[in-house]
Amino acid sequence: MAGIPRIGSARPGAQRSLALAALISAGLSSGCQDDARPEQDGGTTTSDAATTTTGADESTGPEMVDPNAPTWYQDIAPTVVAKCGGCHREGGIATFSLADYEAAAPLAPIVAASVEEGRMPPFAADDTDECQMNHGWKDDLRLSDEEKQALRAWADAAAPEGDPATAAPIPEAPQVQLTTADLHLEMEGSVAIGGIFDEFLCFSLDPQLTEDRYLSALQVVPGNDRIVHHVLVYVDETGGSADLAGPDGSFECDGGDLQGQLIGAWAPGALPARPPEGSGMLVPAGARLVMNVHYHPTGGGDEIDDATAIDIDWLDEVPAWRAELALVGNGDGLVAGPNDQGGIEFRIPANASGHTETMLYTIPNDIPELRLWGIGAHMHYVGVDMFIGVQRQTSPGPSQECLLHTPTYSFEWQRLYSYDVSLDDAPRLQGGDQLYMRCIYENTLNNPGVAEALGQQGLDEPIDVYLGEETLDEMCLGIYGIAVPSIF
Repeated sequence: MAGIPRIGSARPGAQRSLALAALISAGLSSGCQDDARPEQDGGTTTSDAATTTTGADESTGPEMVDPNAPTWYQDIAPTVVAKCGGCHREGGIATFSLADYEAAAPLAPIVAASVEEGRMPPFAADDTDECQMNHGWKDDLRLSDEEKQALRAWADAAAPEGDPATAAPIPEAPQVQLTTADLHLEMEGSVAIGGIFDEFLCFSLDPQLTEDRYLSALQVVPGNDRIVHHVLVYVDETGGSADLAGPDGSFECDGGDLQGQLIGAWAPGALPARPPEGSGMLVPAGARLVMNVHYHPTGGGDEIDDATAIDIDWLDEVPAWRAELALVGNGDGLVAGPNDQGGIEFRIPANASGHTETMLYTIPNDIPELRLWGIGAHMHYVGVDMFIGVQRQTSPGPSQECLLHTPTYSFEWQRLYSYDVSLDDAPRLQGGDQLYMRCIYENTLNNPGVAEALGQQGLDEPIDVYLGEETLDEMCLGIYGIAVPSIF
């Protein structure tokens, strides 16, 4: 593993850390986006595109250009269905399906190009010169070089079908929707979101628990995906949020408000939040859940949300481990940067390319040994690359370890990346260890996210960007899925 850069100590009096107590102020997305969306030109239909793309005759099917080329049933389907099928399926979040030959063949060149260009599948975690991971990832969507080459060869050969009678086995695709929910909790009223400024509203929901329960999975279901930017879900142990809620069940809050222990976070395309086997997230008897919703207006007229909800799957017994979500970043341990003016500051100058903000945060000494089961990176539209590592002083493990590198970070591709190991073998953290976070930003019009965010605000030139909640502010947050023994 490449060593974590050693940098100066954290500044005195740095912003009080949220430490290992709460999570991120934006979503954890698998990013089922439609960058590979087929375009229709001049009324060309999907069936027309299929005939043109594959060189097919309606009666004879696709022409086999190369008899040794990969075929759908023997070579391509296992890759496409397993890596793309979670979103690109009938009823999925993507706008078109790739679940069978008839749907996928017309799109073969588009699929191959999207993979070659790194736009698909939406999985930003990677092994790099800086970061050689010691653990694999669950639901790893990355394609091998051989799989990428096979997709290109299949497209170039006019997408041959092969023989369904001898089809290769197809792995199960990860599910974006939670299909085993025991409980569905939905906002009670409706809200209208308009203008140009982001809004944050909290909704108090009652799971009606008469005993402590542990959840094994949670998924947010947005009521209007045009305006629901991200959602955080907290446990309100006292139930006091009910007194804050108005007739529609909502009350004003902001993205940084801590409403209790964080148990879930969502952004478009997010996989259900699932703590590892043997663990669960605690919701005590009598507690309410607070759904903190960040609304981002379209810039046009009012949009209505009347149906944002959460689905929960409960465990039937008390697990050995209690899982939590935690956050470190946003100035915790901020060190001097290349464009600071007269002191340490979080500022990304207009038109800055490759600007970095770096933090080295020391975990408080009273934090016991933790098992780290998942990790994520969060920035907004200006961010393009985030590196997270640990410099161990007390916990078992390598003295320096890369925990996550997202060299092709995109706001639309966020998610919590879960390590493919048991809790016994998971990375460990403890008080005294130092968490290292480095975020790289591209605050120029060459960054499509910057251009889009500026346009939504009626601006046509980059501006200085500071730490904050709004879309044209920025963040640098590490997301940590941690576990401690349930008796602790």
